[in-house]
Amino acid sequence: MSFKDELQTLKTSFEGDLGSVADSDQLEALRVKYLGRKSGLQDVMRLLKDMSVDERKAAGQEANEAKRSMEIAVEAKDLELERVRLEGLATEEAVDITLPGIAPPVGHLHMTTTAIREIEAIFARLGFTRVRHPEVEWEWYAFETLRVGPDHPARDNWETFFIDAPTDDKKGKMVLTPHTTNGDVREMERGDLPIRMMNINKTYRRQSDVSHVPMFHQFEGLLIDEGVTVTDLKGLFDHFAKEYFGPEREIRLRPHHFRFTEPSFEVDISCGLCQGIGCRMCKDGWVELGGAGMLHPDVLRAGGVDPEKYSGLAFGWGLERTVSMRAGLNISDLRTMYSGDVRFLQQF
Repeated sequence: MSFKDELQTLKTSFEGDLGSVADSDQLEALRVKYLGRKSGLQDVMRLLKDMSVDERKAAGQEANEAKRSMEIAVEAKDLELERVRLEGLATEEAVDITLPGIAPPVGHLHMTTTAIREIEAIFARLGFTRVRHPEVEWEWYAFETLRVGPDHPARDNWETFFIDAPTDDKKGKMVLTPHTTNGDVREMERGDLPIRMMNINKTYRRQSDVSHVPMFHQFEGLLIDEGVTVTDLKGLFDHFAKEYFGPEREIRLRPHHFRFTEPSFEVDISCGLCQGIGCRMCKDGWVELGGAGMLHPDVLRAGGVDPEKYSGLAFGWGLERTVSMRAGLNISDLRTMYSGDVRFLQQF
């Protein structure tokens, strides 16, 4: 077969294949097949070496014209495919601007923050005002004014986080406050009586297990007035339990010992899982909620309050434990609340 016949056969084959190209991948494959380094055109060009000089010149010109025409055809096909693709996008990706938009995902308050706001609202209705006292505190307010002496285990390095800072001759060392009770004497020092205070804040202890975390939140309630009694204390707790946990929940007071209150009590609430019958979680139908008691006269004196005229009560509990005790939650490990696991947090 002559050079011209070979070249014409190649052009005819190219035109037939070009007509069946449907996308850019097929077009690239066709370009490589007919115009690449190992293409059919190169096979035809090899026939030039057997021609005379005059024949080679004319045949070479024909081959170059055929190559250029195929390149132009490939470029035109590429533009056509792009035009078809864009026309398809106009249909496929059309947006009806009259439709309501898709709301982006948003976060929500952490369950501890929600609990703080709910508890604050409950006691605000009883006249309690929320205040904030330091998280980095002196031993004087965290221990001494609360009758927690230097030999008490709570003042050990294995229990409390001590701050590497200068020591004050009267106030002692600085600590990360282990309880929100540090605010009681500070509040009394303001000299504004009577007092109905709630101090909700972060506290810190060297403990980490299923029921403890190194950083946790505590709620401290303080009521100082003339004629305050244990009856007021029980009434406050009973009101809170029914408001926060539900009207079916009950509380009980058990005698206990705290250095800064006398008498002192542990406050229990009926189990929300078994409704006070007894289960694996509560054993006997009751779960410890927090501690409470009537302020010791020495604590009142430390705050500049006359214990002969005024009496007071204080109570407090961990917010995380309080949240976990709500009926139906059954959070078996408090550390999960601060794990950052979105799968857990999104449930609350």
